[in-house]
Amino acid sequence: MVLLLGVAFVAGVVTALSPCVLPVLPVLLAGGTAGSERRPFAIVAGLVASFTVFTLSAAALLSALGLPDDLLRNVAIAVVFVVGLALLWPRLGDLLGRPFLRLGRRAPGDVGGGFLLGASLGLVFTPCAGPVIGAVATLAATRSFSADAIAITLAYALGAGLVLLGIAFAGRRGLALPSVRRHGPRIRQALGGLVVVTAALMAWGVDAQLRTNVPEYTRALQKLETSEAASERIERVIGPGTATAVSAENELDDFGPAPEFAGIESWLNTEPLTLEGLRGKVVVLDFWTYSCINCLRTLPYLRRWDEAYRDKGLVLVGVHSPEFAFERVRANVEDAVERLGIRYPVALDNEFDTWTAWGNRYWPAKYFVDRQGHVRYAHFGEGDYEESEAVIRTLLAESGLPEPVSGEIDGERAGVVGTPESYLGYARIERFASGEIVRDREAEYAFPDTLGFNEVAYDGRWTVEAERAVAGEDASLRLNYTAGEVNLVLGADAPETGTVEILVDGDPQGSVTVTRDDIYRLVRLPGDPEERILELRFSPGVAAYAFTFG
Repeated sequence: MVLLLGVAFVAGVVTALSPCVLPVLPVLLAGGTAGSERRPFAIVAGLVASFTVFTLSAAALLSALGLPDDLLRNVAIAVVFVVGLALLWPRLGDLLGRPFLRLGRRAPGDVGGGFLLGASLGLVFTPCAGPVIGAVATLAATRSFSADAIAITLAYALGAGLVLLGIAFAGRRGLALPSVRRHGPRIRQALGGLVVVTAALMAWGVDAQLRTNVPEYTRALQKLETSEAASERIERVIGPGTATAVSAENELDDFGPAPEFAGIESWLNTEPLTLEGLRGKVVVLDFWTYSCINCLRTLPYLRRWDEAYRDKGLVLVGVHSPEFAFERVRANVEDAVERLGIRYPVALDNEFDTWTAWGNRYWPAKYFVDRQGHVRYAHFGEGDYEESEAVIRTLLAESGLPEPVSGEIDGERAGVVGTPESYLGYARIERFASGEIVRDREAEYAFPDTLGFNEVAYDGRWTVEAERAVAGEDASLRLNYTAGEVNLVLGADAPETGTVEILVDGDPQGSVTVTRDDIYRLVRLPGDPEERILELRFSPGVAAYAFTFG
């Protein structure tokens, strides 16, 4: 148990160093700069206490009282909003009443107000989901409370709280510098405005999306949580999982019949489904929850697979197992599904019955089921998207199964699609023909005189980042490809929508308007695929991620 408590503490530290902490930082900094030296301690103590108590008991408490599952989060957002108003307009703060005034502007020595503010932050703090917090959420959802569960949650919260305390004191010390102190009132007002904006983003659910714009590094930091020793001790606390969850992340193999959906309260984007009824299809189950940053960063790939392979026999099912009470509300999940552009079926697994049936431990987790209803592969966490897509293509193309589609799907084996998935960020770009890439800053590129098979080249001004390339002035792209259909994941950084003009072998093929991060079909030509030159001309601010082909 001592080892698991240490792992939970480190996991909390990792969370506080990750993008998950971004939504609470403005409130923490604003609240920590007011009042006495004890106020940051009070804020962090309130956060640790409320996170520990309500992570384990919020769902059960609200259910027992017959209250909405998102009530506590909504109240917390309202408190944060009031704090921002009190800092932004002190006179208006006076009119809001003494209880609220104490949150933002109480005189030095204010500990109670700081604790209450921290307690509100604990209700809106959504950590990056690793195995430790996944185990805690499982226990909370199944009402399996124990001293071990409380100790693990508290250790996790203390790890995060220690880092947050350091951040609060750093902000306080910075404001105390002579060169900054004379601007203190204006800085507090600016922070108050930022807190108001943060509360609005939380109310609209945008805070979760903003966190995905930070480069992914939490997966590497969470390796301690996924170690064999930690996994063994997590199993002792929450009980053994199925053989599927323990052993499926391996080479493509047969791990036996897939557990059926269990306890699904409702379905989105579909009528109720069963795995028995999906026999003959390749099924991918994605365990996720809409406030989990790790889950959100996988969604562009899932949407791409759904669009590319749905009519080839793939059924992708998002099993939404909520980490927090407010994620149990169907309307909240519906809003998230619409906002995130999810078109595939989503099952609401509020009581973790399907999660438990599969012995799952992680967000996100993907399980791959063949046409015979057997589990063949699994992947936990982010990354390895090419390998996962290769599994889908293999399962769709396996011989001896109903309606084999190998000729349509896997062209590298069947000779139909000759160009593999092609990434455009420097982390995974291959066959690049425009010279050396300048990383993370804008540079000028030029097309080569000739372009080899499957090669890609840039022209004009581009900023090439790890996962994408962002167009500048006169930005163009060429690709030598062989496929019947070309799709490209695009996004628009500019406030306005962006456009991409399309030419194939010099002939105009129209354009696409980019309104959000999503996969866009560029070209679909009749007849057998043949080698062609695709040229794309981008408006500034449009970002290109990766090509897929069909």
